[in-house]
Amino acid sequence: MQWKLFANLAETVGTKEVSVDVDPGATFGDALDALVDAHPELREEVLDENGEIEDHIRVLHNGDNPFVEKDGYETELAEGDELALFPPVSGG
Repeated sequence: MQWKLFANLAETVGTKEVSVDVDPGATFGDALDALVDAHPELREEVLDENGEIEDHIRVLHNGDNPFVEKDGYETELAEGDELALFPPVSGG
């Protein structure tokens, strides 16, 4: 499964794309766990003290927010799906 990371999250990991191994039938939660296991330095930036995604982090699964459009952490993934994490961005 491929994750795309943006802004400071990409800087933290040192790359804009990260591949993680998940089994067929994996969920968004499985892929997120695999990402954080592979890059524990993301834990403080992405997850709160309960292990949930911080409110200010935006997530996408194939362009949709799985917590609005789908089943949140239980959203099933298919081969070739695109996952992304966005930190808050400001500018002018």
